[in-house]
Amino acid sequence: MADGTPDRNDRGLRIETLSGPARYVSGGAARLRVVVPRSIPLDDATIRVNGADVTDDFTPDDQAPHALEGVVRELPEGPSTVTAAVPRDRASTTLVNHPVTGPMFSGPQQPDFFCSTPAHLAGFDLAGPFLDDDCSLATRVGRYYRTTAGAWRPYDATAPRPADMATTPSGLDFVIRWERGTINRFIYTIAVLDPGGTGDLPHWNRKLIYYFGGGVAIGHYQGSNNQSESRYVYGLGAGYAIAWSTGTKTNTHYNLVLGGETAMMVKSRFVTEYGDPTYTVGLGGSGGGIQQYVYGQNHRGLLDAAIPQYSYPDMVTQTIHVGDCELLERWMDQKVLADPTSKWRQWTNRTLIEGLAASDTVANPYARLTPWLATPGSSECVNGWRGLSPLALNPKYGTAPGITPEQQASVEWTHWNDAVNVYGRDPDTGFARSTWDNVGVQYGLRALVDGKITPAEFLDLNADVGGWKEPQDAVQEGCPFVAQACPSDVDVWSARNVTAPNADGVRPRTEGSVDAMRAAYRSGLVFDGKIDIPVIDWRHYLDAELDMHNARQSFASRQRMLDATGSAANHVVWFTDARPARAFDQTPMALAVMDEWLANLRAHPSRGVVGNKPAAAVDSCFATDGTPLYRGADAWRGILDRGPAGPCTQRFPIHGTSRTVAGGPFDEQHYKCALQPVRKAIARGLYGSWRPSAAERARLEQIFPTGVCDYRRPDVGRPLSWR
Repeated sequence: MADGTPDRNDRGLRIETLSGPARYVSGGAARLRVVVPRSIPLDDATIRVNGADVTDDFTPDDQAPHALEGVVRELPEGPSTVTAAVPRDRASTTLVNHPVTGPMFSGPQQPDFFCSTPAHLAGFDLAGPFLDDDCSLATRVGRYYRTTAGAWRPYDATAPRPADMATTPSGLDFVIRWERGTINRFIYTIAVLDPGGTGDLPHWNRKLIYYFGGGVAIGHYQGSNNQSESRYVYGLGAGYAIAWSTGTKTNTHYNLVLGGETAMMVKSRFVTEYGDPTYTVGLGGSGGGIQQYVYGQNHRGLLDAAIPQYSYPDMVTQTIHVGDCELLERWMDQKVLADPTSKWRQWTNRTLIEGLAASDTVANPYARLTPWLATPGSSECVNGWRGLSPLALNPKYGTAPGITPEQQASVEWTHWNDAVNVYGRDPDTGFARSTWDNVGVQYGLRALVDGKITPAEFLDLNADVGGWKEPQDAVQEGCPFVAQACPSDVDVWSARNVTAPNADGVRPRTEGSVDAMRAAYRSGLVFDGKIDIPVIDWRHYLDAELDMHNARQSFASRQRMLDATGSAANHVVWFTDARPARAFDQTPMALAVMDEWLANLRAHPSRGVVGNKPAAAVDSCFATDGTPLYRGADAWRGILDRGPAGPCTQRFPIHGTSRTVAGGPFDEQHYKCALQPVRKAIARGLYGSWRPSAAERARLEQIFPTGVCDYRRPDVGRPLSWR
């Protein structure tokens, strides 16, 4: 799909950059289209790059009427001028070429960046050597076949057909062309069906899946392969080409400015070498879903459609409530340790202040380390999120495969440092600025108002919950996060890095950097709801198993879209039941519906994205076997509106978070609350039927000396011009 602004009106001569924005060319090559007025023969067109005639590199374009298409190569770094001329008309555009090692716009590259280990290179059927300090590898292209046992093996076309050769659903030998190399210091792959090995790829359906990888990591490493993504079997068998990179896999890093840049560079490589696809659809779960929302917002033209799975709106605002988890778990666990009859021994009660799901029957993987707690039973904070607060926040905790203890000790291992080009550094400490903030947050407020916890519990919770130490004061984690600390030094809550109580018994809260918060917004790390492509957001319903991919996140994304534009009609939400198990993959159905949606859009562009929705592109829920339970615009009624619960809402309950329990907004897009004095909060009736005594009011003012959250007012972290 062409990206860029034409140099003439639609009836004149114009140059289009097919491989990406003209200002972001990489690797010295770009695919261009020159559209010629119908009245002029194509043979009359002349095309030059920096004055050199390259007309012979262009041929008639079979994807556009009366146009030439070709690839310009050996572009120098920096700007190059491309001109096209016909009798009585001329057009030009400027291409800006960047090194294939990057960067284009993500800023200075990490100096402490470690190349993939031999074991991880082997996952790409690569063995090195690295060619430079940027971990560059020679580009390799090979042919591989799918075995009937579900493995990939090198394919030798000169040898007899392997006895274990699998076939595609259409009956073709399942042989692919698999390209691997390095772009922007990460390892990329491109796979496409190629049973004949002729080079013209007749079995490619002209459609591209960019498969974005999930997971959680904080950078400084080149990455490893995920075979189920980079060689996505269903997609390849159906004829799609698959693009993938370790740099667009959040189990490598979560700097989505760098990730978006990498995605643009990988797609540019694909379009330049393979051709302009009919469309590019995003696919991928968890962090792979987040990338689709964020890149769909930030990089127009990169994706034509998105199928985020198990997604969140973004990663950076998830840290807000996830950072609360261990603070709250520590407080409740200590209550049970002191009093075995405490209400917090019943796991389902933990939802009262955490908001997230909890269960009295799901097993707790950390039960042996906290034997005084009830078993079975656990919470999403434990089963889904435990260990991620230190991973994101503690500069001493992280690591990378294959590095030495000295190398590990030399790196600041936080998400904030991984994306320091966005967040900046604190001039006083030298550490990367953090957005995490809980000043004024009244944990458990809704439970207090609802009468589920007492005023004494509310006061004790908020006095003792604390915050996280500043990075310069952080210490290394204990067991189970550092294996060498086990079994004696148990600290499942990272309590050693919680702020210590003052003389009045109040643990100070943590104040984040407003500059960092506003930078996150401006850089696009925050999904702000501005996405206009077709989106099918699909997930298994996993709340019952306390999985981190909780169901509310689909609707948090939708709420942000509604807030940004007033409409989310391009956004479809599908749930498939996973009780008692994940038994059906709705992805092929989503791809088929998206294919129809995009075909409609190509045929009737004037109708727009919403006007071209096929009948199946509608909010839906499905049974465990994939059969529809309900389809309709009212499927999820009652989640983002005040109507009665829709048929799917009734079947799939949605939970909250610690910040929604504290009075924060549903969509969680609130880094730092504006504050109001305790006396005003009391006067407003914020505490329901509780009327604090003089002593209780004095304690509230000790706990919240600068005031309590006033969520009626905008996020303090949001840039002023965006409010």
